[in-house]
Amino acid sequence: MSTTRPCSPGDRGPEPGAGGASGMPAERAESAEEAASMASASSTAATSSAGSTSSAGSAASAGSASAAEGAPPAEGGSASGGGSTSSAAARRTRKLDFDGQSGVVPLARDFARQALYAWGWLPAGTADQRAAAEDVLLVVSELVTNACLHAEGPDDLRISCDNKVLRIEVSDKGAGQPAPRTPHRAGRPGGHGMFIVQRLCLDWGVVRTPGAAGKTVWAELGAPA
Repeated sequence: MSTTRPCSPGDRGPEPGAGGASGMPAERAESAEEAASMASASSTAATSSAGSTSSAGSAASAGSASAAEGAPPAEGGSASGGGSTSSAAARRTRKLDFDGQSGVVPLARDFARQALYAWGWLPAGTADQRAAAEDVLLVVSELVTNACLHAEGPDDLRISCDNKVLRIEVSDKGAGQPAPRTPHRAGRPGGHGMFIVQRLCLDWGVVRTPGAAGKTVWAELGAPA
């Protein structure tokens, strides 16, 4: 902050006893000059302070506007069946509860298809995108069917997706361990479900909670290019 220094003693005019430039006594002239000098200093300081405050306010305002423009837009989301979407880059999840439901396999396929539409996998613009969506629906069908045949039916279906991987999870109360039939024989009826899952997916597995009945069979597929 700039200030105006009072005049030095050599600038004050005549010593006491001599007349001032205006003809008034020297003491009065000296007092008048000092008062004027102090008033000028106060005015300059106030102007400088106001300018600094205004500049700081402008800088803060510009900084806030820049931060608002540079920040990524908040993106909310909604998902049926208890799922939620936090952002474009976050993993989006949808869940379907089978409690009291009948026709669970077509119900699961419809639910998965709705999720694919919501996440941009459908409608498919290319053959690769169409094949990726069909693979998801087929894996959902096989996992839910497997739970119906070997685990007294599924409890719930959870589908989650980020920009690269879609994950399918089917929970049930069964104690068995699903596995592809070995050796696999294409002409033999039945036993193809987990073989199909193994062939179509990036990876799959089984998760069990210690002390709790049942399991969750999961499978992951790559997102279409």
